[in-house]
Amino acid sequence: MSQAEYETLILRRHGQVQEIRFNRPHRLNAVTETLYAELNDALTRAEADGEVRVVVLTGEGRAFCVGADLKEHKEGRTAFDRRQYLQGEQIVCKRLMQMQTPVIAAVNGFALGAGAELAIAADFLLMADSAQIGLPEVSIGNFLGGGVTWLLPRLVGLAKARELVFLGERINGAEAVRIGLANRHYPDEGFLDAALAFAERVASKAPFSMALAKEQLTFSGERTLDACLAAELEGMTFVGTTRDWQEGVDAFAEKRAPRFQGK
Repeated sequence: MSQAEYETLILRRHGQVQEIRFNRPHRLNAVTETLYAELNDALTRAEADGEVRVVVLTGEGRAFCVGADLKEHKEGRTAFDRRQYLQGEQIVCKRLMQMQTPVIAAVNGFALGAGAELAIAADFLLMADSAQIGLPEVSIGNFLGGGVTWLLPRLVGLAKARELVFLGERINGAEAVRIGLANRHYPDEGFLDAALAFAERVASKAPFSMALAKEQLTFSGERTLDACLAAELEGMTFVGTTRDWQEGVDAFAEKRAPRFQGK
């Protein structure tokens, strides 16, 4: 699928950073089955592109993503259709967590329900000061998806996770950073520029090392100490065979910034 064929996304390349922008501003970027399918395709292409070091997700207009498009749910969909739609979120969020390329969610406005779950599944969550994130599912008789019941307690602790889920309250960027849900918050003016600058810092790191670190940090809670030690040993041994490892050593000795090539 080419850029021209995407109905719900805008793609922009900023050097080694691939921006993927949700493009349904008339519906505050509410998710549809098409959006999930196109996002999964765009993420697959970004991960396969050797020139892309970081992916940035953001939203067109005044929202990041407000969750499910309830208007579409009312249009005579079968139980099978609904399950396919719900599974679309599970597939995308799992990809965000498991893909080797780091992902940054740049939350520029409302991130609610499935929109919050997409943002939480990213490796880094950045928020504009006026942005709000929340999980209202329980409050409206729905339920959570995207692996958030697995990931949220690991980020903010069980007590705070219960509060966010049971009460369904929206919180701003400063509060999200305070509780450990978000990494940074920035002023609304120039927010995307700040997010891209953060992404460029991540993109400057060694790709193989980042991929290994992402996989190990994300899933270390499921592994024993011995398993983690074994994985670290294998990782250290592997990166020692790469050109990037030698570049890092040379750059340190020469007191300059390394120029990693992913080789």
